[in-house]
Formats: sequence, structure tokens, C-alpha cells
Amino acid sequence: MKFSERINCCSQSPMRKFHSDAELAKSRGIKIYQLNIGQPDILTPQSYFEVICNSIQPTLAYAPSPGIPALVSKMIRYYKELGVDYTPDDVLITAGGSEALSILMNCILDPGSEVIIPEPFYPNYHAFIETAGGVIRPLSTKVEEGYAYADKDKLETLINPNTRAILFTNPGNPTGVVLSEPQMRVIADVAKEHGLFVIGDEVYREFVYGGEQLLTIGMYEDIAENAVVIDSVSKRFSACGARIGALITKNKELRKNALKLCQSRLSVATQNQIAAAALYDLKQDYFSDARNEYKLRRDTIYRRLLAMSGVVCSEPKGAFYVMAKLPVDNTDTFQKWLLTDFQFNGATIMVAPGAGFYATPGMGMDEVRLAYVLCVEEIETAMDVLEAGMKVYNQNQN
Repeated sequence: MKFSERINCCSQSPMRKFHSDAELAKSRGIKIYQLNIGQPDILTPQSYFEVICNSIQPTLAYAPSPGIPALVSKMIRYYKELGVDYTPDDVLITAGGSEALSILMNCILDPGSEVIIPEPFYPNYHAFIETAGGVIRPLSTKVEEGYAYADKDKLETLINPNTRAILFTNPGNPTGVVLSEPQMRVIADVAKEHGLFVIGDEVYREFVYGGEQLLTIGMYEDIAENAVVIDSVSKRFSACGARIGALITKNKELRKNALKLCQSRLSVATQNQIAAAALYDLKQDYFSDARNEYKLRRDTIYRRLLAMSGVVCSEPKGAFYVMAKLPVDNTDTFQKWLLTDFQFNGATIMVAPGAGFYATPGMGMDEVRLAYVLCVEEIETAMDVLEAGMKVYNQNQN
């Protein structure tokens, strides 16, 4: 039996590949503080569940392949408040932002096509791009420089005849980088000049902690044919399990081709779309409360990491992750050891080892991504566990 080269190129997710080790640790009575997955503990708005409970239909039918009109219109209204005018034809509802990215890559990539992405980046980009036959062309960034990447010269150095797109997450996962409008303009100009798609993965848009304006790559009318927005209700409304996202673009040819794939998978879950539409009626208080809570968590985890000997990190400005260099030889090995051979006061911790966030071989071996999705008290305890774990691990290595 033979498997495809494309699937063989894909690695396991660094966020999830230690699940079986974690289950074994739990079976031994170990409490695990999970900072490995961006699963918010902020309560999902009750309106979502009320709609699910009250939406009784004689037959639960397929939704339209592009998405139900009620949800599409709510998304259009949301973007109009950001200053961007979309039509219903510009929006395709997908099964989370993940499906939007998968559909997009299958529309724009041929074997050997390249996508420029600042690294470290969201690891699942590997799967979306490589299973579509493409290759990631990394734009390397440094923690010492705040992971900055909106640089015309650096971007243009990576462009070649195989380049199809520039993809960035804003606010950044895993770095927490938040682009300013002038920085976004730099990326937009490069894409326009070289005829590239520019893809803004903007699922963390609301989570910025310095009072920054909420921005989208879709705001630039002069790159309407280039710009693609990836969106989702997962993080914005703490509704990851709803699996509702969107691929948004004014490029008619791209929409026409993406619709072929939407039709081939039939539809996104009808009830989830109906319920997700209600989330867009929430008042701004919901976002300001969530933002304030995440900022408090950000401040807590950043303070604790800075106080640990040998740890290097940059203050995240948005999203709810921090990338950190640890004084250990290999964070993949370290994570497994934390689950199989270590406990501190009956607890251990899960992190996402850093190598999977890079395309450059050898990078990220001493780094981790931490998701500050636990309450402040649990973050404090998790940092106690991490600090104790690094000390014991290094003693055992010597």
C-alpha cells in the first residue's frame, strides 16, 4: 500500500502530537496545565446556544454551498463597520478558517508554487500549502527585533517566478505581532507590484492590547484583486467548536474557483451557521471585556517568563500567544519528558514545541509557543511548573 508524497511531507501538529502522552499522565493522576492549544476558556456567548435550541426544523437540510444569507449579511455588516464594503458574492462560508485556507491554497498553487510567510508561523500552514503541492518560502524574523517582517527589501528578496502569494497572520500567531497601517501598506504594495495574492489571516483581529485600530488587508481598494481575508468565529467569539469561518475576496475568478470546492464538499453545517449569525449581534462590551482579560493574562505570563533565568521572549502585542526561547536543548524532547517523567506538586504543563512553527530546518529547537488561555491563577501555577521543570530537566541532562 502506498501513500501520497504530499501527505508524507506533512508532520504532526506540534500543538496536538503529545495527546496520547497527556492522556497517560492524566491516568496517573497528574493535573495538566494546557498552554499548547489556542482554546479560549472565555465563555461562548449564550445567544449561540439559544439559537441552536430554538432552531427546530422539520428537516435539517443542506445549507447553500456559499453559506446561508443570514450569516453572510452579518459578516458584511461587520466589515462595513471596519470601513470595507463587501457584497454577498465576496463571502464564502467555510468550516472554520482552516477550510478557508485549504480551499484557497488548492485554488492558487501548482506543484512547486511558493508562498512567502514570516516565520515563526501557525504550523498548520504546512499542511494547507504542502497538500496543495506548494512550498513555504520563509521570511525569517528574530525575537530580538520583535519578529518584525513588514520590510520591502526582505520581502522582495524572496520573490521569484514560482511565488504566488504572501501570507501573514495579524495579530500574529505565535508571535503576537500587530501590524500598523503603514506596515500593512508595505506588504500590500509589494503584492500589487509583483502581481501576488496577499492573504490576511485575521482571526485574532479584536485581540490587540495597545489601543490599536482594528485593521484588515481588505481595506485597500487598489489591491482588491490581490487581497484575500481569512476569518473565523472561533477566537473572536470563543466558539472554536462551531467550525465557522470565511474566505473573503473581491477577486471574481478566485471566488468562482473556490466555489467549485465549496460545492464539492456540499455545505457547512446548517445549524452552526444559523447560530453563528447571532454572534455578530453582540455588543462591543463583550470584546472589551475579553480583551481586558487577555491583556491581564499576557502581562502575567510575560512577567513570569522575563523573570526566568535564560528565557528570551518579546512582549506580544496581540492574539493570545507568546513565543519564548527556553534554556533547554530540545523543546520537543523536553515536552515529552514533562509528560512522562516529571510532575511538580502533582502537576505538569503542555506547551507547543517551536520547531513546527518554522520552515527553515533547525530553527525553533529551543523555542516554545505558550497560549495564555487559562485564568491568571492557573497561569501563575503553570509558570511555577515550567520553571521547576526546566531546572530538573537541565540537571538530568548534565
